[in-house]
Amino acid sequence: METIIVQTSGPSGPGAVGASRPELLHMGPGDMAEFGRGTPGGRDVSIVLPDPGISRRAGRLEAAEDYWRLSNFSRETAYVVENLEGAGEYITVAPRRLGAPVPFEFSRVVLPALSGNAEFKVFAPQHAYLDEWSAPGAGEQTVHPYALDVTAKYFLVLVALCEPRLRELSDSALPGVGDIAERLRPLESCRGLTRSAVNYHIDYLAFTKLRLDIGDEPGADGNARTGAKRARLASLALRFGLVREEHLALLPSRRRPVAQETHA
Repeated sequence: METIIVQTSGPSGPGAVGASRPELLHMGPGDMAEFGRGTPGGRDVSIVLPDPGISRRAGRLEAAEDYWRLSNFSRETAYVVENLEGAGEYITVAPRRLGAPVPFEFSRVVLPALSGNAEFKVFAPQHAYLDEWSAPGAGEQTVHPYALDVTAKYFLVLVALCEPRLRELSDSALPGVGDIAERLRPLESCRGLTRSAVNYHIDYLAFTKLRLDIGDEPGADGNARTGAKRARLASLALRFGLVREEHLALLPSRRRPVAQETHA
């Protein structure tokens, strides 16, 4: 099982044809991948950043259990790793720093470049969380097969998806992508949530966190397949208690503010 998934923007530059598409690199414990500009006409690095301001061998990623490490091969330039769920949180990896541990589940690695910034994303879907009903003790801890972070935005999307069936009948209609976006927007962390962002979180839940066997690639589905994916997600989350009634408190209140009357 992979420890991290690296998402790059795909081929670009003089040899690229059409719009670039994201490429995914899956890495398991102990796997290493170097990033940088690479040699002319070759791919001697796993993650290609085709900017003349980037070193040919700029650094290295190393997958380790449920997190990853970043090495900075630059002699003068620091790299930044942003927490995509952390409202501005980031860490700086100093020049020549080797094996800096990255604790974030959703990360963006940013390198200064001549064209502005070069970047790629790293996801660590196997982050482990202690079960809320258990306590540390002797022996090896049990890792939940579905490691979900209840503070992450994808979990809010999952709760909003399951809300009708938690509040009403088991056969209640599931909300659509637009409904979920509207439901979550009153939250400060979701003010800018879009339909495409909700689709992204649903894909991440389906294909990476809960590993549904839908038999299709993420993002390549029509309305029917999207509906089937949401139904499978809700069914699994409710069946195994991944989303429960107490999680509804994470959602915005459904009560509308009462307008105050004015008296002459």
